[in-house]
Amino acid sequence: MRDISKKTTTLRTATAAATVRLDPATIRRIKEGTIPKGDPLQVAKVAAIQAAKETCRIIPYAHPMPVEAVNVEFELGEQEIDIRVTVKAVYKTGVEMEALTAASVAALTIYDMAKALDESLEIANIRLLNKEGGKSSFINAAESPATAAVLVMSDSISAGEKSDQSGRMIVERLQAAGLRVAEYKIIPDDPETITSELSTLADERNLDLVITTGGTGLGPRDNTPEIMDKIIERPVPGIPEALRAHGQERTPYSMLSRGRAGIRGRTLIINLPGSRRGVAESLDALLPGLLHAVKMLAGGEHPADSRRDSP
Repeated sequence: MRDISKKTTTLRTATAAATVRLDPATIRRIKEGTIPKGDPLQVAKVAAIQAAKETCRIIPYAHPMPVEAVNVEFELGEQEIDIRVTVKAVYKTGVEMEALTAASVAALTIYDMAKALDESLEIANIRLLNKEGGKSSFINAAESPATAAVLVMSDSISAGEKSDQSGRMIVERLQAAGLRVAEYKIIPDDPETITSELSTLADERNLDLVITTGGTGLGPRDNTPEIMDKIIERPVPGIPEALRAHGQERTPYSMLSRGRAGIRGRTLIINLPGSRRGVAESLDALLPGLLHAVKMLAGGEHPADSRRDSP
């Protein structure tokens, strides 16, 4: 199975369809309720719901899925029954296989219940109509690449006693997401130095984004949160809340992070932990929502989506 442990949970939706072709006389009998085995549509609806919930038992590489809604609709034509199934789940991976399996099983159920009366039965056009909620649904980057800086804050790294891994990872991940990294710098855990660097990046460089790594824990030299409280003008508490919630599901140490996030001028500043693992997990939680935040700071608009409440 594909490893989805790094993914964040989002609302996933998929709609699939299938068509059963029948003799017109069979269609009439379904409408009249005279099929010997009972009402194929009602049984097919129950079968589709059950199939959506049991997809992982049928499709080997499908993940077990906490299915939260299955809607099944039928449209009867003169010689066909069109089936449409929509599946919803709040999870880390999509529900398209659940929707496709449900539509297929609904079609098979109708076939089974009508086959004794109709030798012309045919199942056709099993297809995915749409899916939403994955990573691609939330990527809404600005027209021009955002400009970012990465600030590594560590006494030992700045003194050359250790090599930096976390900061370089941030640079690579931001560049892969389409951001331009204009500054990458290592400084000690000195309050005056940190204050000066963050102020310069926001006030003079006017960067879109500054991500720091280090100095967010409980150590005597972990000064970053207190400095952030003084320099940010508008806090964005949801970001560190999301980072800690994502991390806490993977390590009990995430709750010890005191990182902040906030806006100074037009610059979004976000504190990440100092460990490589902590940074990796934090970036998994940040992207791609981070791209939307940068766009909003630049005066952009929310994507048109009547089903999503905009903050």
